[in-house]
Amino acid sequence: MFLAVNVPNFGPGTNPGRLRDWARTVEGLGYDLLMVSDHLAITPDVARQYPAPFYEPFTSLSWLAGITSTIRLGTTVLIAPYRHPLLVARMAANLNELSGGRFVLGVGVGWARQEFEALGVDFKSRGRLTDEMLTEIRAAWKDDADYRSGDIPIWVGGRSEAGMRRAVRLGDAWHPLRERLDWLREATSRLRDIAEEDGRPVPAFAPRILLRLMNEPLPDDERVAGEGSIDQVLSDLEELRRLGAETVVLDPFVGDPAETEHPEVAWQALATVIANK
Repeated sequence: MFLAVNVPNFGPGTNPGRLRDWARTVEGLGYDLLMVSDHLAITPDVARQYPAPFYEPFTSLSWLAGITSTIRLGTTVLIAPYRHPLLVARMAANLNELSGGRFVLGVGVGWARQEFEALGVDFKSRGRLTDEMLTEIRAAWKDDADYRSGDIPIWVGGRSEAGMRRAVRLGDAWHPLRERLDWLREATSRLRDIAEEDGRPVPAFAPRILLRLMNEPLPDDERVAGEGSIDQVLSDLEELRRLGAETVVLDPFVGDPAETEHPEVAWQALATVIANK
């Protein structure tokens, strides 16, 4: 099972030097994949959780591709309705080629109503727009040599039934974010049922979980996967492996933007996981 890290590309402590240090630290620790998030218009609903500066993911990952050499690079998740499908197809193909085939395209439908309004995109149509984008991207990669650049895996986020069906129909992996283990057990079973109903292969399982190390264990009914003592986190990773996870993305951003000014705390947690896995 591969281990990945969601690197904060936002917040008061984020700048080019800090992103460079994150990339070199994560690659140096031996993680397999570095991922960043996506927002374009930092409207009030976005800023409450992910304040400016917010570095655009394709731009950031293209720069980090030149700083790193072995670690894969991806988005968790690119908000599909915000960009034209052919623009995404071209940027993804170019980034994959420039990085030596290291790119993973994770996508989702989005949630920030004010950001949709600022970009002139209909919030209620976001599911349909995501389906259309994924369909058109795959067609461009298949049929147009200008857009072709190796095999780019598509991870589809979303905890709803619609999100799981989208992952089955249009994705290579299902990519749920920050869920409880008991929910993930039930959801992976439902994912298999959906794939059987649709007569399609079951997509790979690539969850993103919180990484919040505590000195003492937390009650299991009060925590999400990846939260608690190191033994609990390692147990969660083992359980996810048994559930079929091919990659688990660790997200060390707990929720306070001030964390971005002190990344050493997150780096120590990531080092502890690698040292004990």
